[in-house]
Amino acid sequence: MDGNAVTMDEKPVFAAELVPHRSLGRRGWRVLMLLTGVLSLVHVLFFTFTGAWPVALFFGLDFALLFGAFALNYRSGLVREEVVVSRTKLLVRKVDPAGRAREIGFNPFHTRFDVQRHTDIGIVSMLISGGGRRTDIGSFLNLDDRESFAKALTRALATVKRRI
Repeated sequence: MDGNAVTMDEKPVFAAELVPHRSLGRRGWRVLMLLTGVLSLVHVLFFTFTGAWPVALFFGLDFALLFGAFALNYRSGLVREEVVVSRTKLLVRKVDPAGRAREIGFNPFHTRFDVQRHTDIGIVSMLISGGGRRTDIGSFLNLDDRESFAKALTRALATVKRRI
């Protein structure tokens, strides 16, 4: 059994999965790409048949760049972080866009959860440290989600530390 895993007999006090927000879903992305592709194709054909073929190349390049930018954006949206707090372990599992996972375990009694704030913006970073290890968490979250996650994790760590 993995030494970092929270055992089944330990009931988690807190569990959260953090994922980046994407305002345009997969279906919306397909519709957008289809409409943009059709419009680009119409313009490419028009300019090619009127003899202005260099303009057609730019329409094709624009569509390719737009498609590539959205593809990279959605790939970066595949990252996620899972945080589980039990009485004996705080486990942070980070999954990159390729699906590779990295787990970092902490003792919740010796863990510091540092939240750095900017007066105008709010939370700008969250850092978990303890036992010679440290990791940032939730860097891709929007400001409201950072606030609610920070409150919930702080509450969970306080609950665990109270139950000595």
